[in-house]
Amino acid sequence: MRLNPEPERRVGDELARSLLEAGALTPDWAETFRAVPRSLFLPDLVWAHDMATGRSVPVSRSDDPAGWERAAYANVPLVTQWDDGAHMGSEPGTVPTSSASMPSVVAAMLRDLDVSEGMRVLEVGTGTGWNAGLLAHRLGSGNVVSVEIDAAVAEQARGALLRAGLHPETVHGDGGDGWPDGAPYDRVIVTAGVRAVPPRWLEQTRPGAVILAPWGTHYSDQDALVRLTVREDGSASGPFVRMVEFMKLRDQRLDWNRFREHVPDFPGDADVSGTTVALADLGDRYEPARFVLGLRVPHCAHVINKPDRGGGTANAWFFDLRSRSWAAAVFRSGEPDATVYQSGPRRLWDEVEAAHRWWVGRGAPDHTRFGLTVTAEGQRAWLDDPADSWAV
Repeated sequence: MRLNPEPERRVGDELARSLLEAGALTPDWAETFRAVPRSLFLPDLVWAHDMATGRSVPVSRSDDPAGWERAAYANVPLVTQWDDGAHMGSEPGTVPTSSASMPSVVAAMLRDLDVSEGMRVLEVGTGTGWNAGLLAHRLGSGNVVSVEIDAAVAEQARGALLRAGLHPETVHGDGGDGWPDGAPYDRVIVTAGVRAVPPRWLEQTRPGAVILAPWGTHYSDQDALVRLTVREDGSASGPFVRMVEFMKLRDQRLDWNRFREHVPDFPGDADVSGTTVALADLGDRYEPARFVLGLRVPHCAHVINKPDRGGGTANAWFFDLRSRSWAAAVFRSGEPDATVYQSGPRRLWDEVEAAHRWWVGRGAPDHTRFGLTVTAEGQRAWLDDPADSWAV
């Protein structure tokens, strides 16, 4: 196995130390993080993503080797593919479609996976191959299977793993189907956001196995990491651990073009009313209100359009995924009430208001008190008690 040479070893030690101090990395993973550096798995051109601004900046190893090295060991996500590989050039593309996650996110997910010697692990979403390499170093290459839907990404990851002296089974295929040839698995780790947990993952695991996946609804891009434990009856249930945000499984992405016919003209024949619910009540990124509203208002997508600068008018739009029902709330600066427009058989804003009242009435619990149960019949969310659940 190719171990991390000097001076990379020193930089890797510094990264491992900082992750240990932050609590993301546990001592049992420290030597693996030092021995299998992220830099071994990165292409020569990456885009460092700023979480605060949403901007991605190109960093070229050939043009700026020192900057590339800093990015490789920085605790930032690095985009490695745009637009499913159709993008060319160094400027950012339209939609990021593959990346190297923040080292702190990778470390924390491996911590939560709770592996031990002899376990078999299925990884859904190989990406650069770094996560598969870490698992292979810790558990042995023969115990790790990683599935990647993009042929070019899978090939690049396979090459990086071989150069690192690691040989997990790297499969080009749809991770939503799992990989039955390697089953049964003790752990499944998913590195893409999911909106529905595929039954194949449950079918390919042992009772007592853990499925760790970023899960959310189409209500927003937001995910929460769910830790499901597989039961003897083939179902799985478990709590949400923390808020995250991942690129989505390709066949579970939300296509916004599907809503083009929802609002042929505005406001048209929509019913008009008012509301005292404020824009802030809908929640911002990583805030529990936004996640919980998605749990309580299923099959709904929403987007908020804010003015570039403070003041002005903000609009919150809601679209039904199963009909042409829609709603819009218009929030004007300085006015206490917002104007609401609703059209179609489903009263989406009424549902959003009811969901908000429900959440506030229970003390505004955060995501950690919620959980998910998955069966062959579908998915159900719950608050505190899995026996008291609702379909999502």
